[in-house]
Order: sequence, then structure tokens, then C-alpha cells
Amino acid sequence: MGILGILGALFCIAALVGWVMILIDAFKNEVWKGIVGFLCGLYLLYYAIVEFQAENKWLIVGLWLGGGIIGGALMGVGGVGAAMNAAGPLPH
Repeated sequence: MGILGILGALFCIAALVGWVMILIDAFKNEVWKGIVGFLCGLYLLYYAIVEFQAENKWLIVGLWLGGGIIGGALMGVGGVGAAMNAAGPLPH
């Protein structure tokens, strides 16, 4: 795994932290909201935008969504680069 893969993994860990913070708040609000949020990401997105109340709400939501998108992209690019490295040079 190259540097992009490692950086992507760090972004994904940050996204996981944001997701857990929102999920904990959903469970504190109502248990059924936490369960549905755990099972359905779209509901958790709705909950995060409409019902989630925290001092740094948009920072946490941005950490969850942005970290997941950037982390996934970096891990994908890092994985493709590692696969190309393992395959050896391209024939001419």
C-alpha cells in the first residue's frame, strides 16, 4: 500500500469517527433512530442534516461525508497504483 492508500485510510478513519459521533447522538435521541441510522445510511444523512444538534454540527457532518469520499478516492487511486506496480512495466 502506497502513501495514497495510507492517507486514504486515515481519511476513512476520520469519517468513521464522525459517523460514530452522529450515530451516538441518534441513539441518545431515540433508540429506534439509532438502529435505523445504523442500518440505513440515507436516514442517518437525513438525521445529521435535520435533527443533529451539536456545537460543531457542520464540521462533524463534513468530517463524515468528506472524509469518506476523499478517503475512498485516495484508497482507490492508491490501490490501482499498487496493482500497476505489482504487474510490472507495460509492454511497448
